[in-house]
Amino acid sequence: MKGLRHISRLLALLGLFLLGAPVVSFAQNASLIADRVQVLGGARILAEGNVVVLYEGISLTATRVLYDRNADLLTVDGPITLTQGSEVMMVADGAELSTDLRNGILRGARLVLDQQLQIAAAEINRVQGRYTQMTKVVTSSCQVCVNRPVPLWQIRASRVIHDQQERQLYFRDAQLRIMDIPVFYLPSLRLPDPTLTRATGFLTPKMRANSQVGTGLSIPYFIRIGDHADLTLSPFLSPQTTTLEARYRQMFAMGGINLQGAISRDVLIPAQTRYYLFGQGQFDIARDFKLNFNIEQVSDEAYLLDYGYSDQDRLKSGVELTRTRRNEYIFAGLTRFQTLRASEIATADQLPLDLAEILYERRFQPALIGGEALYTFSLNGHMRQSALPGLGRDMAHAGAGLEWRRDRVFKNGMIGEVEGALAADTYWIRQDPAFATRQTHITPSAAVTLRWPMSRTDARGAVNILEPVAQLAWSDQIGAAVPNEDSLMVEFDEANLFDLSRFPGFDRYERGARANLGLTWTRYDPSGWSFTLAGGKVLRAQDLGQFSAASGLDGITSDWLIAGQAQFSDRVSVQSRFLLADSLAVTKAETLAAFQGDKIALSGGHVWVIADAAEGRTDTTHELVMDAGYQFNPGWRANVDWRFDAQALKATKAGLGVEYRNECVTIDLSLSRRFTSSISVAPTTDVSFSIALTGFGGNSGVASGQCAR
Repeated sequence: MKGLRHISRLLALLGLFLLGAPVVSFAQNASLIADRVQVLGGARILAEGNVVVLYEGISLTATRVLYDRNADLLTVDGPITLTQGSEVMMVADGAELSTDLRNGILRGARLVLDQQLQIAAAEINRVQGRYTQMTKVVTSSCQVCVNRPVPLWQIRASRVIHDQQERQLYFRDAQLRIMDIPVFYLPSLRLPDPTLTRATGFLTPKMRANSQVGTGLSIPYFIRIGDHADLTLSPFLSPQTTTLEARYRQMFAMGGINLQGAISRDVLIPAQTRYYLFGQGQFDIARDFKLNFNIEQVSDEAYLLDYGYSDQDRLKSGVELTRTRRNEYIFAGLTRFQTLRASEIATADQLPLDLAEILYERRFQPALIGGEALYTFSLNGHMRQSALPGLGRDMAHAGAGLEWRRDRVFKNGMIGEVEGALAADTYWIRQDPAFATRQTHITPSAAVTLRWPMSRTDARGAVNILEPVAQLAWSDQIGAAVPNEDSLMVEFDEANLFDLSRFPGFDRYERGARANLGLTWTRYDPSGWSFTLAGGKVLRAQDLGQFSAASGLDGITSDWLIAGQAQFSDRVSVQSRFLLADSLAVTKAETLAAFQGDKIALSGGHVWVIADAAEGRTDTTHELVMDAGYQFNPGWRANVDWRFDAQALKATKAGLGVEYRNECVTIDLSLSRRFTSSISVAPTTDVSFSIALTGFGGNSGVASGQCAR
């Protein structure tokens, strides 16, 4: 950086020399350039007209400078501009400075920090190039114009010291004024300058009103523990609760952690200390392994919703170790679940809440038969806390699998593919007399697939790609049947239409002979939009009763699968998937759409799933969600989110947020309402309001434009 400063100074001197401007070197590494230079008596030099003084990254411009060699002093007539890097700029009427520009006094001066915060003072005294002492000070980041001579806010002080090294501002006899009306007074005040983003001190307070825990004020206090760690404590006090919220962050050489939580005593559950703790950590360790952990714990099922921290109804804590390479994948993990659902609380000890998993996959190319093969080995198990026979069933599983696939492109463009697989799984079952303690099953699978991709470019230059696919598949599960713990929820979509098994876990494999048929049409238009439309159906030799009605795969023939997505430039995108019975009745439907404009951002979704007792859903699910944001102008923005239960014809959640931001202040107001309720949870309304003065501690605003003339 120092070398660049010397280069820039030399280039400036060279340019002025070529223009014929006199250049005077009067101190080590210091130079003076002006239109006219006179040598006066008494070892003095007078420079006039477009005067520039340069010294090690500091530059000063003025109309007149008198250099006294004996006193080593510059007497400067303004208007004066003194700049140090891109973060500090001073403007003054007159000054007396040392030749290295690090010490001296500026009169009628104004200090501008990081092009944001302005400090006007009757006098500025520079000390050692580090401290800037100011007297009779007015500080603000608000724009002041002829038609707006009074800033929205200002801090007046008898004295201010700016420590450029520590990047701190120290105020003496500070008075905050809003629209020139005094609001409060502090004998001393310390604030970080705009270039400092992490400094110990209070953050922006927030006023919050909650229908469950009352109205109170949250005052965050940020503690900088070092360059790589910090702690934020936020007490929240109201007549109904005493709460301390906290967040801890730390970065290490190989990763980092982020912990956040809260602890409360309130009138909702008077005899209990309530709390929650969420945390994440990610680390890159040796030999390409990654270690991740996640913590989600809460004292009771209503705490998160009562305080508006989260709407999760199942929490997951665990640690996992992974490694992903080109031909290899390794996963090992331990997981513990906590349910907050009212329907599951009473029988939580009968749920498999503790889970352990190990998975190893390796891909290779067999030398003798060609193609590509995948070897899989897995270990997993889960435990229930209940000791009741059947209800407290514990299971462990060990499995190995081998898959092989090879394809060939024919002369007419068709692609033929043959694949086979063999899986062996062993189970150990405890506390369930309905099943033997140890059981094993073997699953062979085979399939033949024929694809015929066809491409055509029309007269407008649009590319159309049509690909029909037909597959004949067979598989069977040989051995004893085991409890189905990991394959209860089955999704039927375009991604698994041609899989050998559509069950997500190891406890069940798809059985029987079947034909999988599909067709995909993709179009790329030269005007910038594109779409993909896919459809398919499964035909079975016989119905083995493997799938539920909501999966769309039950019966001799499956439901019709129709899926599509469209992209219109970079502004509009839509994706949708439907499962339709032969009668055209909808089994499952989901749609997501998004629009991103210059001022408006809009996204929405729709979900429809029929009731299915096998999936634990006694009622039809029919929901609409919407999220929108509108930027009225550079200062004003509004956000709306909404969730509606179309089956029950009532809203479940709604929120509204309004933000105003200009160059000197940020005002944030948000309102949210959760309408759902249960035995332990009541509907909640949450209102929060905060005002932040920009220009301190890296909190920058939005430029409000030029003053009107």
